[in-house]
Amino acid sequence: MRNCFKPLALAMALSGLLATTAPAAAAKAPVKTRNHVLRATLNNGLRVVIVRDTLAPMVTTQITYLAGGFETPRGFPGTAHALEHMMFRDSKGMTGAQLNEMTGKMGGENNAFTTMDATQYYFVAPAAYTDVLLHIEAARMEGAKLTNKDWNLEKGAIEQEVSRDISDPGYLAFQQAERTLYAGTGYAEDALGSRPSFDKTDSKILTGFYRHWYAPNNAIFVIVGDVDPASTLQKVKQLFGDIPERPTPKRTPVKLAKVKSTTITKTTPDATGAVQFMYRLPGLKATDAAAAQVLMDALGNPRSGLSKLAADGKVLSADTWAQNFSRGAIGVVEVGVPKDGDAGDARQAMNQVIERIRQHGVPADLVAAAKRAELAQSEFNKNSSVDLASAWSQALAWQGLDSPAAADAQIRKVTVADVDRVARQYLTPDARVTVVLTPNPNGKRPPQSAGFGGSESFASNDKLDVPLPSWAEHALKQLKMPHWTLDPTTMKLANGITLIVQPEHVSKTVTVYGQIDQNENLQAPKGQKGVSRVLSSLFDYGTTHLDRDAFHKALDAIAARESAGPSFSLAVPVQHFDRGMQLLADNELHPALPASAFTIKQHSIARELAGQMQSPRYKMNRALMKGLYPAGDPDLRQATPAKVSKLTLANARKYFADTYRPDMTTITVVGDITPAQAKQVVQKYFGAWHAQGPKPDVISPKVPLNPAHYQVVANPYASQDTVLMAQTVDLNLHDPQRYALELGNDVLGGNGFASRLMVDVRVRHGYAYGASSGLNFGRSRSMFYVYYGSDPGKVAKVDALVRQDLGDMRTQPVKADELTNARQFEIRSIPLQVASVDRIARSLTQWNINGEPLDQPMVAARHYLNLSDRQVQQAFSTYLKPDHLVQVVQGPAPAKH
Repeated sequence: MRNCFKPLALAMALSGLLATTAPAAAAKAPVKTRNHVLRATLNNGLRVVIVRDTLAPMVTTQITYLAGGFETPRGFPGTAHALEHMMFRDSKGMTGAQLNEMTGKMGGENNAFTTMDATQYYFVAPAAYTDVLLHIEAARMEGAKLTNKDWNLEKGAIEQEVSRDISDPGYLAFQQAERTLYAGTGYAEDALGSRPSFDKTDSKILTGFYRHWYAPNNAIFVIVGDVDPASTLQKVKQLFGDIPERPTPKRTPVKLAKVKSTTITKTTPDATGAVQFMYRLPGLKATDAAAAQVLMDALGNPRSGLSKLAADGKVLSADTWAQNFSRGAIGVVEVGVPKDGDAGDARQAMNQVIERIRQHGVPADLVAAAKRAELAQSEFNKNSSVDLASAWSQALAWQGLDSPAAADAQIRKVTVADVDRVARQYLTPDARVTVVLTPNPNGKRPPQSAGFGGSESFASNDKLDVPLPSWAEHALKQLKMPHWTLDPTTMKLANGITLIVQPEHVSKTVTVYGQIDQNENLQAPKGQKGVSRVLSSLFDYGTTHLDRDAFHKALDAIAARESAGPSFSLAVPVQHFDRGMQLLADNELHPALPASAFTIKQHSIARELAGQMQSPRYKMNRALMKGLYPAGDPDLRQATPAKVSKLTLANARKYFADTYRPDMTTITVVGDITPAQAKQVVQKYFGAWHAQGPKPDVISPKVPLNPAHYQVVANPYASQDTVLMAQTVDLNLHDPQRYALELGNDVLGGNGFASRLMVDVRVRHGYAYGASSGLNFGRSRSMFYVYYGSDPGKVAKVDALVRQDLGDMRTQPVKADELTNARQFEIRSIPLQVASVDRIARSLTQWNINGEPLDQPMVAARHYLNLSDRQVQQAFSTYLKPDHLVQVVQGPAPAKH
């Protein structure tokens, strides 16, 4: 969601890219360059990193200001988050409306997030518009207006965001743990903020924080993409060089108090519960940061004692993660517990695992595996400009290092002794916070959320249709077909496998994505719905040749990430491609399917389903499906605890034999490899796989237009209503009429802040934080939907606006400028669809499964160029029927229809 608070995921390192060359006259520090990386520090202190990446004609920009929740003024938690929101409103020479329109016209994506230590603003857009992105960030760095008028408009939006988050018991528990683990420090109060602090906030507070911290000498600008580094740097100097350096306040030191062990218990509307151990860990800038990361990785390894709790059926799931700060961190060890499970038993089992680690140390091979995986991630980061940019931002802004290579160096130096010492020092039972979340769909809304999300009006009467700044108008005026970079080779193997190979040489890795065309709703025998889920859970238990531990150890040895099932994947360093494919094929074609594991997973999944079927989220989705599809439709089949409990291992084996077929399988290979090499290896390990009998029918039958339906789903935890409105659409993805609907949907609600729904619902009336619409096209059935969240008392008003906008789309041609904006958004955003190796692999696979051409976005673009306003209107009039909408409302006390 736009302008959201969220933690920065730990980005891993990129190695071997920097060396020093001659200094540049306009920079304070020498320009550094090697391979495709250029670095400089401007005279005003702005640090710039530009990395050339030619995977796609795209660019990612990330500007990070070294100020977050920790630096907020006393008594005003959330100031950094509030300023993040305000940076999307008016600046000198650029209004917020212009920013939204430019983003859409570029076909780009933008967002921001606030952490405890820093705030980042990022764009992903076609590289042709790099200059536009630089102008935007320069205007925001120097000229944010931050008026009380804009704040009064934005305050309601941010309070609705906060209202949503603090309705989540898991978030509230984490927030409480933060206060315990970091009492008396700037890390004690979460960066999200609160209504009391926002009520006291005004332009003076926001401007003070902006002037103190949003200075070029307190910022890091990372640019990664298909750009010329030298000319891009010159443009950065031109636009940012005259912004004056300003002194920043002295940072408050972190003085840690002794932690007293405590337990936090809450109920949750989620399908399953959890037990979490939270520990204070060293921060990203600490000497032991790398050792702590390796420790958490080792604890989460599939072969660890923690993971075996789930494999043995003692808990539903097991995982580790960390909320990292620059000068601290919170390490989380957690397990999933079923609705009827015993949290006490889970807690005892977790404690035994942790104490065993503290007393006997972490197994050396798990430490080695964690280090290999962390270092391999450096190479995988090159497969996405976003990941590569994040690695640089993470290293410089949050870790305080010179480059991602320095983070790699820290990982390499970690020893088993370091990891054992960190475990003994930090994973102590007398200094941890334990969180117990118990599923209960009949809980109560947290008192902190009362009063949020509606008492503030954030409507605006500002003119939305305004000319763009001159520096954007010319760049965005002419619409051209994008450069299509993919040229895959498609082959059909003797056993029917479709093999697609797209060579890409941005990294020394190979990514494989495969999909078997299946449909459990049509293929599972009567009474056996859920068999696919149980079967899929068993691939983790190894193969007929390697048991679970041996299989995962083999993957660890080559730093590979692998998954098997109806959709299967492999990401592996190129030198280990052959071995990785051998392991993937062994797992996919010869899963062990041990009887003991079947019993464990059958029981676990049945217990999960028992909780899931009582959760508000499941009930909402179920109500929507029942409203859309006629009784007896195969897509209404559902797995239940009773059905799963009656399954046998023989049922699972037969389903595997019947539905895992090479002639229904597409495998896509993307990376540093030739088509001939890929074919040789795939044939070697998948070639002996053969299908029995005729191909099954896996495409669901067409459905008629659904009747209108309204249903309420109670969620006593929520402070707002979540609303879904939908209808079936009598089109499939091969019908060219879909393109008129898609283009019109951008006008209606699919193009963010530039869409009619967002303008009417949020900007002009202030009824909700946002509203959007979308279309899902399938091979035989399709759906149109509208989604929004609002206060219960305003649902009827939003509903009226949605129906009014839908009616206008059906009865009146869209405006010329709206159609132009929609065309620009759809066509210019095409490169984003294939802007990473992972996206390329998944897209090529899905297009083939769907029977679409492998340049499907370009086919769509040609339709978008030729569609008229009348054709869009006609498509909406023909296929979208507001009187047939199914509406499902989930919330505390939904308004009556």
